[in-house]
Amino acid sequence: MSTLPSLETTLIPGLVVVRLDRRDDSRGFFKENWQRQKMVDIGLPDFGPVQNNVSFNSDRGVTRGIHTEPWDKFVSLATGRIFGAWVDMRQGETFGATFTLEMDTSVAVFVPRGVGNSYQVLEDATAYTYLVNQHWRPGIVYPALSLDDPTVAIDWPIPLSEAIISDKDQHNPTLDPTTAIAPKKALIVGALGQVGRALQADFPGSDLVDIVEGEGVTALDLTDEAAVAALPWHDYAVVLNAAAYTAVDVAETADGRRTSWAANATAPATLARMAREHGATLVHYSSEYVFDGTAEEHTEDEPLSPLGVYAQSKAAGDIAAGTAPRHYVVRTSWVIGEGKNFVRTMASLAANGVSPSVVSDQVGRLTFASELSRATKHLIDTGAPFGVYNVSNAGPVMSWAEIAREVFTRSGRSAADVSETTTAEYAAGVLDKGSPFAPRPLKSGMSMTKIRATGFEPEDALSALDRYLAAD
Repeated sequence: MSTLPSLETTLIPGLVVVRLDRRDDSRGFFKENWQRQKMVDIGLPDFGPVQNNVSFNSDRGVTRGIHTEPWDKFVSLATGRIFGAWVDMRQGETFGATFTLEMDTSVAVFVPRGVGNSYQVLEDATAYTYLVNQHWRPGIVYPALSLDDPTVAIDWPIPLSEAIISDKDQHNPTLDPTTAIAPKKALIVGALGQVGRALQADFPGSDLVDIVEGEGVTALDLTDEAAVAALPWHDYAVVLNAAAYTAVDVAETADGRRTSWAANATAPATLARMAREHGATLVHYSSEYVFDGTAEEHTEDEPLSPLGVYAQSKAAGDIAAGTAPRHYVVRTSWVIGEGKNFVRTMASLAANGVSPSVVSDQVGRLTFASELSRATKHLIDTGAPFGVYNVSNAGPVMSWAEIAREVFTRSGRSAADVSETTTAEYAAGVLDKGSPFAPRPLKSGMSMTKIRATGFEPEDALSALDRYLAAD
């Protein structure tokens, strides 16, 4: 019966040695060279190989140069023996670190992007095989390193003067920190919105796109599949989709319905497909509107039950985002960030002497955009299991009227200056004016047990409100 392979870490982060379960008998041997589930179970990343290559080496002494291709590799042998050598060519503290290992057909090595890979053949007729998670493409340029670089000082078992080396590999440069490979970056979609602006603080150096240009943001129409596909996807480790059509009432109109579905459902499907093809992690921001608001507290596994067009399009977007193998669907509620929002509207009314009537039968929790961004970074940095997570600020559920009163008292007004109305009364007023009105979930409180289990503790909503108003 086959057993699990074993994994050994090295001094180069992400470079691991795999001892395979090779079965020998008088006829030869059998091994599972790559078995996805078993490899993931022992701790290898689910790196999604798309191509299998074989490099056959006729003669002992063949030495392949130290090449740093921009993809992950899983290397092993079909026949023969090699001396493998790896050099960390990535930016960071381990730049220039080396690891060497003699390999036979019972050993494999996972080589992460940015680590230079080389080997020397120790037996005639050695077949070196490797899986990669990106297709080779013409014109690609990547760093190489001299086999006799004095800094890394690889102790080749066969002297290089006796080795068989290509002309190209005899002229590779020495180690140069200026050529160190930068890590892949993030792409923030919807960078000019409340969530997108907050994400920029936690993901510096990201590429920024939105429907319009501005503040270092490139215009991108997410409904233009060719334009989306033309992005430099090989540069992205993470795609943060903070773009959404949030005009919930206008979504009930003919034009609004089309726009809502294009932005909230079709666009996430396009991003999920690109993330799947390029091995990126997709983070998609959703809404408690995907539920009908009848549950006292919404959990991640509650069946979708959207009420209006906006809600239906967001639910479809959740399903689409889930088709990316590496995905986080982050469901949130009542977002407050940079730009127009409920808290700023109430603060403005308080400052101008207005006494509003605010809905009191919709309850939920505020989510400050900075808290949503912090949770996102936590999920990615900790390698939390992929899937759906509820995220909001902590504290008791409150109605919109109660939150308005909290804003008023912090603005020097009396809580009594905020009167109450119901959703039905508010809707009747809107409809009487001939404007559309979308149904709202009355209960928007979400359980955060799942994200807390990853080690994330949400900040209390009122504490965050104090800081937000003080900074405004």
